Amino acid sequence: MATAVLVIPACVLAALLLWPTATGVFISNLSEACYRCLCYVSTDCNTAHGCTAGYCGPFNISRVYWVDAGKVTFPDDDPERNHAWEDCARSYQCSKRIVEGYLQKFGKDCNSDGVTDCFDYMMVNGNGGYGCTASLNRTANGRRWLRRYRDCQLNTATAKA
Repeated sequence: MATAVLVIPACVLAALLLWPTATGVFISNLSEACYRCLCYVSTDCNTAHGCTAGYCGPFNISRVYWVDAGKVTFPDDDPERNHAWEDCARSYQCSKRIVEGYLQKFGKDCNSDGVTDCFDYMMVNGNGGYGCTASLNRTANGRRWLRRYRDCQLNTATAKA
């Protein structure tokens, strides 16, 4: 009986500690600097970017990405409205919330370096939520993403110095 009294609280504590990792990644490394780099990688952070070939806004968000992110919209909008996703994706602030929702769902350590950071988030965006471990070097678009990411990181480091 005494063993059961100790085991139950230990199980409850373990469930509470493990629950955040089971439902998504805590994206503490998703800073404003990281958002800027993800945006730069996507469209050179062109905040005037509309929609082209089904991709919208400064983060170049598709409808499928938006759905995976949880159908984020402006506060008073209806996610079932036909163009709600496009309107949100074209707004830098609203599209950041879409990116956050997507990374909450799919963010992980894509390059197996033991840290989930902005590089991993860029890999998730570049390869999709289920394929983030694939090398971006295998395509011209992936190589462009890597080059833009490095440029952004260098510019961010230079600005801090």
